[in-house]
Amino acid sequence: MKTKRFPIPPFTMETALQKVKIAEEAWNTKNPEAVALAYTVDTQWRNRTQFINGREEVVTFLTEKWKKELNYKLKKELWGFRENRMAVQFEYEWQNHTGQWFRSYGNELWEFDEDGYMRKRMASINDLPIEEKDRRL
Repeated sequence: MKTKRFPIPPFTMETALQKVKIAEEAWNTKNPEAVALAYTVDTQWRNRTQFINGREEVVTFLTEKWKKELNYKLKKELWGFRENRMAVQFEYEWQNHTGQWFRSYGNELWEFDEDGYMRKRMASINDLPIEEKDRRL
């Protein structure tokens, strides 16, 4: 029997905001294995133009992401929700290996199973080079 990952759908304003905060905190740990546990075993992602299927691919993807995106810091904000779905906007800042800073903006569409695990994550993301003095996060 699978454990529940609270909060679970159908979401209320309070539980939707909690779910977004939990996701933000998890991603800011930069721990791929821990982050992947929030997703179903057969989760489906679109991240930019990349398609990722299953927790194992999520771990591989996040491991590679955080090797390239140094000093990563993320902020998520609930855009809307209904039943077991959410729309989230986000921004994160990171630095590449040459020292250039970026702010990445985007939107995510999330779908959860009945136990509170995310089964779908569709992300559209754009990167903006910034000066270190312009960092906000």
